[in-house]
Amino acid sequence: MSLRLAQSVRANPLLKKNTAQLFAARYYSSSEKTLKQRFAELIPEKVDQIKQLKKDYGSTVIGEVTLDQAYGGMRGIKGLVWEGSVLDPVEGIRFRGKTIPDIQKELPKAEGGEEPLPEALFWLLLTGEVPTVGQTRALSAELAARSSLPKHVEDIIDNSPSHLHPMAQFSMAVTALESESQFAKAYAAGVSKKDYWNYTYEDSIDLLAKLPNIAARIYQNVFKDGKLPAVNKDLDYGANLANLLGYGSNAEFVELMRLYLTIHSDHEGGNVSAHTTHLVGSALSSPFLSLAAGLNGLAGPLHGRANQEVLEWLETFKKAVGNDFSKETIEKYLWDTLNAGRVVPGYGHAVLRKTDPRYTAQREFALKHLPDFDMFKLVSAIYEVAPGVLTKHGKTKNPWPNVDSHSGVLLQYYGLTEASFYTVLFGVSRAFGVLPQLIIDRAVGAPIERPKSFSTEKYIELVKSLNSK
Repeated sequence: MSLRLAQSVRANPLLKKNTAQLFAARYYSSSEKTLKQRFAELIPEKVDQIKQLKKDYGSTVIGEVTLDQAYGGMRGIKGLVWEGSVLDPVEGIRFRGKTIPDIQKELPKAEGGEEPLPEALFWLLLTGEVPTVGQTRALSAELAARSSLPKHVEDIIDNSPSHLHPMAQFSMAVTALESESQFAKAYAAGVSKKDYWNYTYEDSIDLLAKLPNIAARIYQNVFKDGKLPAVNKDLDYGANLANLLGYGSNAEFVELMRLYLTIHSDHEGGNVSAHTTHLVGSALSSPFLSLAAGLNGLAGPLHGRANQEVLEWLETFKKAVGNDFSKETIEKYLWDTLNAGRVVPGYGHAVLRKTDPRYTAQREFALKHLPDFDMFKLVSAIYEVAPGVLTKHGKTKNPWPNVDSHSGVLLQYYGLTEASFYTVLFGVSRAFGVLPQLIIDRAVGAPIERPKSFSTEKYIELVKSLNSK
């Protein structure tokens, strides 16, 4: 370290913290750019692209809104900007233009591993570029180096009652990390708007780094003996999460965590957790407060908690039918569910109109690693029957399975049987998708989000006026 740099570090607490983290991480290539350096290079081009787009086409009508959409949860309205991913109704999700099979093939993997590393996906979502192996290893090391929790956050988790849902504990702990927010401190000090992204980036990396420790502490407190190992600075993100949860010795479970974190990360910007994180961030709340808000949305049974409900339904199903997975038995149980006024959990999606490729990725993992597991056989048998029943029922626009219908079964197989914890894992994964967009929002100067709302009476007046013309 040069004398000038050393003097600057001593004089600037923020720089001191960042430099300590920088030197604590084990970098694999000093010649390659870090994620932050590469993103900083890309900002001017992205800002110019947006300015030119608005200048050339700002008055272009890109869609229309019907009254049904206004009362139907704004379904399908084009009104958000989300750089990381786009969801096609037929082919499914694309991360920066890449399908799930694409990222499984192209993103760097752990040495000897088969599934992509989620930290490599974070790089892709933020920059649009696939990182090198060295850049990915460096990011892994940086995340591990930043993983420790403040004592007051540990105390909040440790003092939470075991009957408080893990997602509530998760949200509380993330909110409490606001004490560490570099963005909040910089904003209070009057930092320039052009530097917002810098502090948002630092908060986002800090937050992402600490999530495994938070999640595992909750898991160990609620379901185990409350003890957890230290983060291993030499392991990648998924391996550290698996190890903290107590399953690190199982190489297949480690691979499952890498796959799980990758495919659950992002599903464009209109879902509740992504939209909420973006919305709260648009008010210049820190990444900690923004993600906590998104986690509260993810906790709902119509969103992230659906995977817990699927597993509970599958277990009830199995108790009722035993090992009889015949087409006739499954068809009868499905009709009994529908005729009772309930939905078949894990089937249907707000946007998709084909089998969710995230489901397919998990199914392929199961076919390779646990083909004889009875719960997987049940899921597979339902997959053969449910689309036909739901099509005949006629009230489901998409009769095909989504990601929730499979993920719980994989976790069950490897011994992580506590279904109420599953949404926490989803929350860790979702951070990989929403935090890059927060950084991009601040880099391009995205404004506060403020759509127009009408009362029902005003809508009546509006549609009558429009129809009379």
